[in-house]
Amino acid sequence: MCLAVPGKIVSIDRSNPDSPMASVQFGATTRDISIQWLADVKVGEYILAHVGTALSKVDEEDAMFTLNALREMGEIE
Repeated sequence: MCLAVPGKIVSIDRSNPDSPMASVQFGATTRDISIQWLADVKVGEYILAHVGTALSKVDEEDAMFTLNALREMGEIE
C-alpha cells in the first residue's frame, strides 16, 4: 500500500523554474520535495507528499490529524 504523508514546508527553492523544490518537515525529519505540481504553495503550509513529490496542499488541521494517527500507529516519531 502506498501512503502520502503530510509535511510542513520550511523553505522553498525556485532557483530552477523547471524543478522548484521545498524543504519539508515530517516530524523530526526534513526532506527535499518537488513542488513542481503545486506552484502556489508557501512556507508554513502543509502538503501531502509521496515518493519525493508534493501531490496536494492540505490544511493544518487535517495534517495534524493524520500525523497524530501515524504516531499512534508507530509509523513516525
